[in-house]
Amino acid sequence: MKHAPAQAGVLEPREAPMSQPVVRDDPEAPEHGLRRVMGPKLLLLFIVGDILGTGVYALTGQVAGEVGGAAWAPFLVAFAVATLTAFSYLELVTKYPHAAGAALYTHKAFGIHFLTFVVAFMVMSSGITSASTASNAFAGFLSDGFGLGLDAGSGGRLALALAFMALVAVVNFRGVGESVKANVVLTLVELSGLLLVIFVGLWGMSQGRADFSRVVVFESPDEKSAFLAVTAATTLAFFAMVGFEDSVNMAEECQHPVRDFPRMMIAGLSVTGLIYVLVAITAVALVPVGNLVDESRGSALTQVVAAGAPGVPFDTLFPFIGMFAVANSALINMLMASRLLYGMANQGVLPRAFGRVHPTRRTPWVSILVTTAISFGLIVYVVQAQATEQGASAVALLGGTTSLLLLVVFAIVNVALLVLRRQHVEHAHFRTWTPLAVLGAVTCAYLAGPWARSEAQQGQYRIAGALLLVGIVLSGVTYLYNRAVRHRTIGFEDVEALDEHRPEGPVPKR
Repeated sequence: MKHAPAQAGVLEPREAPMSQPVVRDDPEAPEHGLRRVMGPKLLLLFIVGDILGTGVYALTGQVAGEVGGAAWAPFLVAFAVATLTAFSYLELVTKYPHAAGAALYTHKAFGIHFLTFVVAFMVMSSGITSASTASNAFAGFLSDGFGLGLDAGSGGRLALALAFMALVAVVNFRGVGESVKANVVLTLVELSGLLLVIFVGLWGMSQGRADFSRVVVFESPDEKSAFLAVTAATTLAFFAMVGFEDSVNMAEECQHPVRDFPRMMIAGLSVTGLIYVLVAITAVALVPVGNLVDESRGSALTQVVAAGAPGVPFDTLFPFIGMFAVANSALINMLMASRLLYGMANQGVLPRAFGRVHPTRRTPWVSILVTTAISFGLIVYVVQAQATEQGASAVALLGGTTSLLLLVVFAIVNVALLVLRRQHVEHAHFRTWTPLAVLGAVTCAYLAGPWARSEAQQGQYRIAGALLLVGIVLSGVTYLYNRAVRHRTIGFEDVEALDEHRPEGPVPKR
């Protein structure tokens, strides 16, 4: 898109594109900034890797169960909603490159310590619920891969999920160094599984095994209207789109952040959105929706590759790709959650004990134990709930809770962007079209409401509320201790450094 000539580095007001850089891009790194080594292609792969993960692997069948054969529609709507918020993140991260994170944007906009704490704790909780979703998906793929035949809600499935989460805690305790090269490898493995589904689907279609008439059929289990059914399914599908907010932390390492990062962010969202839509279409065209939802037949995507190429052992290979994909998501989210809990402890808004670091491993072992204990409680609760006749799917409950928490956070971030428009900075930054931020706040707030969920999904509020209550109680105890013993009031001591309190290498932040 071409723009009219600018004066003093600012676009003229008569040019009103959807989103634009407000000043010229400066390829030089800040005096004390990170080394800018990422070009557009590597950045695109990194963004795609942040978004890909547990969501589409674990929830395709559940999404189809809400809307029938039109399972592609909720993924498309989720892509649109995520893109609206991505534009707001693009402006904020280029405007405040050293303060990437929803809690920091919230504090810059409103300056209310309690609101900042709630946002930070919700982000941390979303990491735990996301990892717990991955642990249940991992148990399902493991059962498929080794032919264990463990039913959803069974004690065997619960034991596998808990054992996997314990293993994640051990790896987290030992310490994991994240690198761009490692991210590339993990992304290619995750991507290979989804491309396998699509290519097997194309092969199955060429052999006459696909029924495309199912792709346009809306079927709601509660006989809701198409709009309400798609809305309920979108709250689940949105879980597959989260992760883009993590990638904003790479903006400072881009060679041309204002020029390249917005384009690659939107391209990355578009690539993943297209893959998700194609996977959903392939799934419902090859496998009846009733079978996709029935976990006793195996994971939804495992059924798809088995139906598309029955003479080729793709269904034997796919569960192991799925295990790898969801394991990577679980580890990254638990890393983020434990480090954010550690950061809040060091800020003085949670008990200082959570900030203890192991003397040799240099990892926040108390925070790791606390976040793992919370995940254990979530896994036991949802698996037991799933075992009842009326119980919802474990991955749907936990994945939907992740979406719920982040939708609330994203609504606040969109509003924070509008408030921060009053603050001006001198350096180059991206500027999104104001109506997009408003629409992003409205759509996120709408999808976070109870009207956007089916009766089976209402349990997400109990989970999210319990997690938030734990945080508020812990913060209240810290407040009383600080007032009675330390004679000081509670509050973030240096909110700008919230994400910098890390005992070892950098990890993804939200």
